[in-house]
Amino acid sequence: MADIARITQLVEPEAAALGFDLVRVIVFGKSEVGDEEVTLQIMAERPDTGQLVIEDCAALSRRVSDAMDACEEAGEVLIDEAYRLEVSSPGIDRPLTREKDFVNWAGHEARIALKNPVAVDTGANRRAVQGNLIAIDGDIVTLEDRKSGTVSFSLSDIHSAKLVLTDRLIAATRPLDTAGADEILEEEQED
Repeated sequence: MADIARITQLVEPEAAALGFDLVRVIVFGKSEVGDEEVTLQIMAERPDTGQLVIEDCAALSRRVSDAMDACEEAGEVLIDEAYRLEVSSPGIDRPLTREKDFVNWAGHEARIALKNPVAVDTGANRRAVQGNLIAIDGDIVTLEDRKSGTVSFSLSDIHSAKLVLTDRLIAATRPLDTAGADEILEEEQED
């Protein structure tokens, strides 16, 4: 078991020290069975680009590893079992985790799973909606659902949300820095 709130509390200042905004911290995978490795996934971004390059990921990974090691050496158990640390940019079809994500990506298509069913124009109740984000007003998100029309719900009712990859989203996203992308680095392995 992992204390996500405590891990987030530890990771956020490390990301901020590098000038990054923390997007999401999650722990997933099974350890007891041994079928799947437990993973601590950290997503962060540069505020000006919404992305991280590989060097950014490596720098944040080192800082987080050092901070977590220091806590564990002091006797604080953050994750009960062995885990793999994964640091990444949120990507183009990014998760929407913060109020500002809903503001910044209004007008784009999103897929949202809700904790509680929400009433839709057809009179039914749905836990999953997909369509264009219209707006966020305070804590209330409004979306034009493909099947059900306009739907509104509280941020606190969202279980998970992410952008849907569309041509419009691709056109609106700044390209990654591709400098050196055509160069392949090969390292010799010592036998």
